[in-house]
Amino acid sequence: MELRHLRYFVAIAEEGNLTQAAERRLHTAQPSLSRQLRDLETELGVKLLLRGPRGVQLTAAGRAFLDPARAALLQVEAATAAAQRAARSEKAILVFGFLAGYEMIWLPDVMRVLREDLASVEVVIRSQSSPELAEGLLCGKIDVAFLRPDKGEPVLAYRTLTNEPLIAAIPRSHSLAASDTVHPQDLMGGPLITVARETAPYLRAAVESYAARSGMVLNVSHEAENLTTAMSLIASTGIPCLLPLSAVNLFPPSVIARPLKAPVPTVALAVGYNTTNASEVLHRFLDRIEDLVKDVTRRTAASVAAAEDRPIAAA
Repeated sequence: MELRHLRYFVAIAEEGNLTQAAERRLHTAQPSLSRQLRDLETELGVKLLLRGPRGVQLTAAGRAFLDPARAALLQVEAATAAAQRAARSEKAILVFGFLAGYEMIWLPDVMRVLREDLASVEVVIRSQSSPELAEGLLCGKIDVAFLRPDKGEPVLAYRTLTNEPLIAAIPRSHSLAASDTVHPQDLMGGPLITVARETAPYLRAAVESYAARSGMVLNVSHEAENLTTAMSLIASTGIPCLLPLSAVNLFPPSVIARPLKAPVPTVALAVGYNTTNASEVLHRFLDRIEDLVKDVTRRTAASVAAAEDRPIAAA
């Protein structure tokens, strides 16, 4: 069995059509692709796919084979990326991934730690959605990521940094800006800006769960891909949004924060890394995580006080 067999099978399974897989993904002729698939099935001794009038369908054996095949390809990508990084430079490289918007919050303290303990390290920064960051960790393109924890991949480990309460992000001109605490019925009785499920599935799930517990149905006015887009929409439309507490660091002057009525929903933020990554630099950085949490928590408390226009006790 060769890697190309795995690539061909995964492409066909994901496209659901031999012709589309051949033309769009693999840039090969369909007859050749069909032969490669037959060779793979012959070697395995099982039928992986069934052809039908609307394309192909996975057999039970095909469904069982798909995820391990994907994982094998990801590991090959990880090995390739590691070798290429090592060949480019003898200088230690650490690739950081940040949930979009969080680099503004965590990067200053990350760089402080690197200056103090890892001054010779070359730092690469990537800003993506949480699902994209997890994929980057899996395939070795990212060493450490600040993202929502997801226990679906056994090789990924997470260290929870904080369980952030959600707050109401409200335009100063909105009627709810005068409230000390925002009730879900008041907030969700009108239009609401939400985050897109594709790019922020955990935050969107927390918002929907809060609405359901409150007996409300979300009246979604606009969807934002990330926190910075949400800020622009709140400021330009005058419509509120439910966001993690740390989002106050991104608030423009026209937006303020108000706490929600208990029980307050939360979303976890974690540092994630691949347990197969043996980088000494990575593990030296992970040893300093507790210092990062203390510094960022103190700074976030000050930002919340400013966003709420009233004093708040330091955390």
